[in-house]
Amino acid sequence: MTGSVPPAPAFGEPLPIEASSEVVAFLARRRSASAMALTAPGPDDAQLADLLRVAARVPDHGKLAPWRFVILRGPAKDVFAERITALADQQDNPVKAKAALRKLTRPPIAVAVISRFIPGEIPEWEQRQSASAVCLQMLLAAAALGWGANWITDWYAYDPRALELLGVEAGEQVSGFLYLGTAAEPPQERVRPDVAAITTHWTPA
Repeated sequence: MTGSVPPAPAFGEPLPIEASSEVVAFLARRRSASAMALTAPGPDDAQLADLLRVAARVPDHGKLAPWRFVILRGPAKDVFAERITALADQQDNPVKAKAALRKLTRPPIAVAVISRFIPGEIPEWEQRQSASAVCLQMLLAAAALGWGANWITDWYAYDPRALELLGVEAGEQVSGFLYLGTAAEPPQERVRPDVAAITTHWTPA
């Protein structure tokens, strides 16, 4: 990958808001890579650390960081996949559940973004949304650096036994699994919503 991440700014450093046609062009054509098309290599330790640092730069009302990361890679990811495979037979659709596991086993790296609620003044809904923002930010950063990436929540993001194996604690939820690697083929554009059809302008009664 040819992209690089600049060092983190110092606390209190001015960060001017500047127009960037390159960023807009990137967002206008952003497309997730298929998890099944992600192969090695994936980000190395330093590159992954950069991705996590960028992912954590999201709106976070109260500065609570109501999320954490669980990295699945190498033999450890294989063991996790093997252990939850036994749970696939107990899903409503075992065949579909087993097929979904290929999205986990094929990419070289998976990052589980764990949403956690910190009691206090900040509503739980806002904290959960911040965790979702982390997933999107990581997805965007990975693509901007040239990696293939996909954000998925499948049955093992909800099954209590799979969550226990992952180390998810009471009150925590999986906001998503971010699958990272090298895209074996370019993703194709898909159908997009008619934005005008879902947009209204509020007017006073």
